[in-house]
Amino acid sequence: MAHFAKIGTGNKVVKVEIVSNAIATTEQAGVDFLNNLYGTNDVWKQTSYNTRGGVHKLGGTPFRKNYASIGFKYDQTRDAFIEPKPYSSWILNETTCLWEAPVEKPLTYINNLVDPDGNAFPDYYEWNETNQTWDLV
Repeated sequence: MAHFAKIGTGNKVVKVEIVSNAIATTEQAGVDFLNNLYGTNDVWKQTSYNTRGGVHKLGGTPFRKNYASIGFKYDQTRDAFIEPKPYSSWILNETTCLWEAPVEKPLTYINNLVDPDGNAFPDYYEWNETNQTWDLV
């Protein structure tokens, strides 16, 4: 199945639709189908459900850096979907088009967490915007 993001005012994603691959044989064919279906001339961009950070998780070709969701912005210059900035201090990684904290998130096992199979599970941290630190939860 092919996924398409409807681009609204300010290049914000306002809707995501699924179109059969038999219909969306090309991006333009999918766009034409959706505009005919709704009787509109909207801007639609194809998006890949399996793409995040410019990597296709099934080994396919990554498409527009990230799968689009409502509220994401389509950046025409980068030809990428970018999620809303989570904190004012975070910086956009130009390669992945993902937001990153100014301080790397720690990877620790202090709480001795395990998953149902008994495998070690890393500790959970939350970003503290005031202190610009990762706080162990």
